[in-house]
Amino acid sequence: MEAKAREEALRMEARTKQLVEAEREHFLSQLSQLIPNFDPSMLKPRISQSPKNPMSDKASCSGGDVRSLHFEDDTAKNGKYQEEKKNEGNQDEEKNEEKKEEEKEEEKKDEEKKEEKQDEKEKEDEEKHDDQTLHFTIDKEVFGLERDTFVLPEDITQFAGMEEIGATVVAVYMRYLHDLLKQANMCSMVGFIDPATVSANSGTIADRSRLVAARLQKTDGEQIFMMPYNPGRHWILLIVRAKRETVYFLDPLPENRVVDEEAKNIVNSAIKIYNSHIARSGRKAVIWKTLSGTPKQPSSVECGYYVMRFMRDIIMDPSLAFEKKYAKGKQEAPYPQEAIDEVRNEWAEFVCLHLE
Repeated sequence: MEAKAREEALRMEARTKQLVEAEREHFLSQLSQLIPNFDPSMLKPRISQSPKNPMSDKASCSGGDVRSLHFEDDTAKNGKYQEEKKNEGNQDEEKNEEKKEEEKEEEKKDEEKKEEKQDEKEKEDEEKHDDQTLHFTIDKEVFGLERDTFVLPEDITQFAGMEEIGATVVAVYMRYLHDLLKQANMCSMVGFIDPATVSANSGTIADRSRLVAARLQKTDGEQIFMMPYNPGRHWILLIVRAKRETVYFLDPLPENRVVDEEAKNIVNSAIKIYNSHIARSGRKAVIWKTLSGTPKQPSSVECGYYVMRFMRDIIMDPSLAFEKKYAKGKQEAPYPQEAIDEVRNEWAEFVCLHLE
């Protein structure tokens, strides 16, 4: 029974390894297609030797002593034989009890082995997940504070499949855009606010307001700050101009072009803190402008890519004439797919350079 359990455990282990390897190969294939010149061997761990086919144990057929019984007419011998049979019956019962105890013990050991296998599998999955995770350090000058971020396998697969994306993907692209600003000597004109620290469910409104205010305090007054914001499964872009106490609101879905109240409270409070920092009384109310001339996303999943493209288009114009470009009444058709793919390729190339 123990041999059978061991054989089944090895068979399950081999099957699990096959499934894990197939999943990994699929992930590496997507990553290779996404990132030019990507070498899958950089992330591919050595494949351990396949488990050998378990040897099948031969069934044990030993059945104890085999005796020839000679029946005689002798009554004494016959009585002795009956006594022996009775004793053998008692011994059989004892053996059956012992066998049941052994079986219970084997079942207990099997359960313990299964638990050990499960623990090992979970550990392997964690290690596999860590192997596929890409680490980035985002410099202090990008968001005001240096921080580490991690691109997970699901981030890669979502991005490769043009699915909904999270704050990590957007933040990494903002890190790339910061390099473009440095090349164009525009860092004093445009800054970024970390989407992961201000979007919904990332802290209290007061905490997020203080983070935004701290970022605004690092401006000379004329600098604009781009703040991608996700109120819940949708990306919008806020452009904060602290000195003018003005916020521009860009949404790739026209029917959604009503400023999220939570985002509004965060930025309004941040500008109030900023005014206090520079000893200015400020306006009674912050000016909010909806720029409704932005291209419209074609379905429900492109908002993150559109916000990334908005930011790119804005900084590519040194005059920063985004208000005129996206003015009301100039609503454009959706971006051509080539424009979105350009952003995706830039993101991929940046990740590839980081890997090298």
